Amino acid sequence: MGASLARGGINFAIFSKHATHAWLVLNDGDSTVELELNPKLNRTGHIWHILVRGVDAGVRYNWRFDRRPDDGSVMHRFDPSYLLLDPYALAMVGGEQWGSLDKLQTARRCIVPATDFDWQWDQPLNLPLAETIIYEMHVRGFTRHPSSGVSAPGTFLGLTEKIPYLRELGITAVELLPVNEFEESDTDRVNPATGERLLNLWGYQPIGFFAPNAAYAANSANGGAVAEFKEMVRRFHQAGIEVILDVVFNHTCEGDLRGPTRSFRGIDNSTYYILNPATGEYLNYSGCGNTLNCNHPVVRRMIVDAIQYWVTEMHVDGFRFDLASILGRGQDGSVLANPPLLEELASSPVLANTKLIAEAWDAAGLYQVGTFPSWGRWAEWNGKFRDDVRRFMRGEPGLTTVLATRLLGSPDLYQTSAREPYHSINFVTCHDGFTLRDLVSYEAKHNEANGEDNADGGNDNHSWNCGVEGETESEQVNSLRLRQQKNFATLLLLSHGVPMILAGDEMGRTQNGNNNAYCQDNETSWVDWSLAETNAGLRRFFQQLIAFRKRSRLLRRTRFAWLGNGESLMITWHGTRRLNADWSHDSRTLALQLGERHDGEQLFVVANAYWGGLTFELPEFSRPWRRLVDTSLDSPDDCAEPGAEFALKSQASYFVPARTVCVFVA
Repeated sequence: MGASLARGGINFAIFSKHATHAWLVLNDGDSTVELELNPKLNRTGHIWHILVRGVDAGVRYNWRFDRRPDDGSVMHRFDPSYLLLDPYALAMVGGEQWGSLDKLQTARRCIVPATDFDWQWDQPLNLPLAETIIYEMHVRGFTRHPSSGVSAPGTFLGLTEKIPYLRELGITAVELLPVNEFEESDTDRVNPATGERLLNLWGYQPIGFFAPNAAYAANSANGGAVAEFKEMVRRFHQAGIEVILDVVFNHTCEGDLRGPTRSFRGIDNSTYYILNPATGEYLNYSGCGNTLNCNHPVVRRMIVDAIQYWVTEMHVDGFRFDLASILGRGQDGSVLANPPLLEELASSPVLANTKLIAEAWDAAGLYQVGTFPSWGRWAEWNGKFRDDVRRFMRGEPGLTTVLATRLLGSPDLYQTSAREPYHSINFVTCHDGFTLRDLVSYEAKHNEANGEDNADGGNDNHSWNCGVEGETESEQVNSLRLRQQKNFATLLLLSHGVPMILAGDEMGRTQNGNNNAYCQDNETSWVDWSLAETNAGLRRFFQQLIAFRKRSRLLRRTRFAWLGNGESLMITWHGTRRLNADWSHDSRTLALQLGERHDGEQLFVVANAYWGGLTFELPEFSRPWRRLVDTSLDSPDDCAEPGAEFALKSQASYFVPARTVCVFVA
């Protein structure tokens, strides 16, 4: 499928079951040639194909399709006037200029990219999921701010200039919001206060699943984004950092009946989308106007081919599947017990060492956290971890038993589905919602700048503003907010499972209360790198916690089997008094002791979400306890350097201030 370089030319192949006429339109930049395919010679089954001699890499092309006679079916959208993009296109031209309205008025073209690239013996890092620490970021937003200081801001290469920072932070993988070709300009919204035209910054409007976004390349001419993406991956791998892609196979930018025709709709509408057979309307499980027909054999093959292409040719290490529950829906939209697509991805030998992460819900109300079809293979964004930790740390009652379960990798969700703690991707914040700084600064969303009268974005954020809404000069409030950020970081990085950090949280990045900044291609979404120095203490706190997680075997468990079968890990629960945990509804404290048998490593974690300070007895142990973390203290006393944990005045007890998390090691 797609355009394949062959000896003396290029073979073009594309699926269309219902078209009766097909044309391949070739362009070399100066002239255009249109070739009509003969269905008797150039069609095998439902695949239209043609070998064109005398062309090479660099040629540009589109397709046109028609159905004659037009039978008036509501299922088809054929229009031979449209120049269509190949679903298998490896690169595109025409979209190089970010945010240009010309993209909507001028047809993009597919381009056959050059295949030569010196990988310099690059190999997959294959870091075990249990050892992974994910850093979620946006390619453009990470370096677009003037303070980034990179030579090519907002690009793949610009991202690589921040590798030293990421290595110093200690993360092991970057998870990039969509990097494939998408339509950022297809929006008519404006900021009502400034009149600024808004764009789809995040990239959840895919136009092609194989081609890297030309607007993210510093040198995008003639499909240069392909080589630049490979260069970025190679540099990340040289630094020991894996690359995970956020991929969107649940819908496309073509939208509903009113949307544009770019590719799939004009090629074979009833194959690529889930439709109402009576009206031809698009069934909308994605909230974006249409839903890809993911378990149709042709669409399923395209998705598997795309994922395997990014792994084999682009050396990508893993994927986070947006609204992945849609990938488990049948051709009529029903929820399948054993979805063929998910099973094929789970069992693919090409993807055997590739990280597969599901956002286990969709926009139609299907919520599968803990029940996503997994075959013991799929990991999940643990939305329950996010919500439960947020609710506990803002002081809600009745959450101590729930928090205890989350700290242990959520066995209530994953142990019964042949999965292990590392299948839980734990997070407190992500691109979708408040940043960590805003989580402790706002109780309500402030999305007026999105041009939707503050109606967009979630309302149930489980946030707490520490007494004042938004920015304040109060030292007391700001001190509490900093403490709460450190509390969240500590519980996240000390929980079993895989921690995921939102880019900029470690330096206190704010979106001024906007919890749906998908359309804010400005300083609302861009990382302000001056914060790395302004909030150096918070950044150091993250660094030290990440380093400790890497050192401690207790925090990177690979099995749930230790729950009660006498393995080496010992789990003991305490309260303010040792061995006397308070599981009551009104309890807002939890104390967890993790230890290896035979006097091995010992860890004691105390979480006090109560609004008053409490004294906690320390567990009895053969070696003295030393303090690693006290989130109530200023930097650098809040988190100790390796081997320099603070000695305690007493081994009997420790006073834990209000809304504080403390960690002790022995």
